Amino acid sequence: MSIFNHTEFSDEIEILVDNLEQESNERQLSREERALIDILDTVKLIEDGEGLNEFWLSSLDHSRIINSFELVGASTLVDTFNSSQWCQSASSDRSQYSATESDYLSGIEEEYFEALPDLPDMVEAFIEDELDA
Repeated sequence: MSIFNHTEFSDEIEILVDNLEQESNERQLSREERALIDILDTVKLIEDGEGLNEFWLSSLDHSRIINSFELVGASTLVDTFNSSQWCQSASSDRSQYSATESDYLSGIEEEYFEALPDLPDMVEAFIEDELDA
């Protein structure tokens, strides 16, 4: 069970991303299509796991994912990723963080989750502008 809120994307976005994930086995996706998958998968990873720490300790292509958020105009979220990049070299167990590290990461995650409710609308606008879906 996650300690974080769950971000709701429209059914249309969820279906589009599911279809793109299936199509990715048959063809190379465009940068815009890949960005949608990156964003939804990353949001789920962070919400279902241990927040931004989980993101940085994953084997994902962090640079590509951050660029995906930038591509849809989610600059506040990009700032939180960049601010938390130190987690990549920190302990994988958050309980091992010093009080200062823990407080700092909590503040960054608070900013992340405050900005997250705007993301579904940004993604919708991005789809309309870039994918004509």
